[in-house]
Amino acid sequence: MTQHLLIYSYLGPSVVQDSPAGRRIALQTSGGASPAGEKTAPRFFSGFLTAPAAAATALLAIADVTAARYYRPGAGASLDPVVTADGERLRFESFSGCCGVYARLDVLAPGLDGDDLGHGTTNVDVNPPLRRALAALGGLDPLHLAVGPEELAVRTFDGEFVEKKVPLPERWLRGFAEAQVLAAGFVLRAEVPAVEAAALLRAMPRQPRRTDARTTRWVIPAGHTLRPTTRPTQDAVCLPGPKRLLTLQTVLRHATTVRMYAPAAPATADGAASAWEVELPGMRLTLMLSQSASRGFSGEGGVLHDLATGPATADAERIAELVAWQPRIDVVELSRQSGLRTGRVRAALTMLGTSGQVGYDLADEAYFHRHLPFTAGAAETRNPRLREARALVADGAVRLDGPLARVGKGDDGHVVRTDEVSGQLSCTCFWWAKYRGGRGPCKHVLAVGMVRGTTTDREAENAAEATATGPTGQQETAR
Repeated sequence: MTQHLLIYSYLGPSVVQDSPAGRRIALQTSGGASPAGEKTAPRFFSGFLTAPAAAATALLAIADVTAARYYRPGAGASLDPVVTADGERLRFESFSGCCGVYARLDVLAPGLDGDDLGHGTTNVDVNPPLRRALAALGGLDPLHLAVGPEELAVRTFDGEFVEKKVPLPERWLRGFAEAQVLAAGFVLRAEVPAVEAAALLRAMPRQPRRTDARTTRWVIPAGHTLRPTTRPTQDAVCLPGPKRLLTLQTVLRHATTVRMYAPAAPATADGAASAWEVELPGMRLTLMLSQSASRGFSGEGGVLHDLATGPATADAERIAELVAWQPRIDVVELSRQSGLRTGRVRAALTMLGTSGQVGYDLADEAYFHRHLPFTAGAAETRNPRLREARALVADGAVRLDGPLARVGKGDDGHVVRTDEVSGQLSCTCFWWAKYRGGRGPCKHVLAVGMVRGTTTDREAENAAEATATGPTGQQETAR
């Protein structure tokens, strides 16, 4: 797996301090983006948290996910959480080391009492002493939060950095993109009081220590309760690897409501990804689980259809100029500003998501912007199936024949069939036989989509040209 070396440089370690005004969480920031350009250590917020105990517990949950490997536990993960300030909230995001759990804490305006929020994205230092200190916080004493160094520290900085050098696997970056695509397809399946969710987690059987054991469970929403079931019935919501939800147990005592999101289609025996959203005072904590404990988000393939569209790269460049740390991205408004159809805007947002520039908020039912130091143009190198599909098209290995298409040459050829009712594509290759589209399209289906998409675009262009010209082929003048 390709890896890049990330170097997090901090002015000092993040700490919990005692001060005359009470306890203070000082989170150090690494180099990051801001409206004024790249900064060495951006400062986003300094003020009080209005629900101190809940905030400390929720921040600890983000840190715990960052440090955890839920599948094949081994060496701890070392990637620091990402924080984005958008002028009205702070978003803390992290992935587990196995890339199968995505966590996000949204500290909303009612949860903050302090100076104006900044704009930008960076990483924050999370270290073992900080985690231990967060776990020890409690009570109702005032709790101050500083995200970024104080001005005095910046002025007197003497060049001594606290550095962390960590390898960033491509699967971590791909996980951001795939989680965003999956979340955009989720619907609200259940909303229950926090006490009901806590009771459900307590009643879950302890899982075997074998990390490859199948641990998928299901629950059926029944009014304001959740009833466990042993199989995926029509209304059941999947809990894939429910042991991964135990991070929420200490958070739920501060919560009021828990919402469960999942795909609209009923879950199958293979399970399905799902998300838990915990409503806290002035905050929301979201935990999103991949389809199984042994399956990371990075290989889901949900981005491939959008990336295979011809103009997605150019459209992404246009859309990137119109977004700037918005807490909610309005697709319809972007369509109006850019002159692109909403479908192309969504494909462009998917392209931006491959470089970590876009996420999706289930509560807001909207995309949001963050800025990571990667470019969308490298999406093809991070998705081998996309690269191989383009090679098949370039080699002339796709031959259309009505609802069928033959892809490849000689013994390597496969047949791609289009369902006349649903329009869905299927293939005779081993990948399709194994996953049945559950991990995105195979390279043959992608290649056929590219060829058919090019043909459709050409037909649309011809139709538009015919409409705009008169019978003699001369451009008509509007009357």
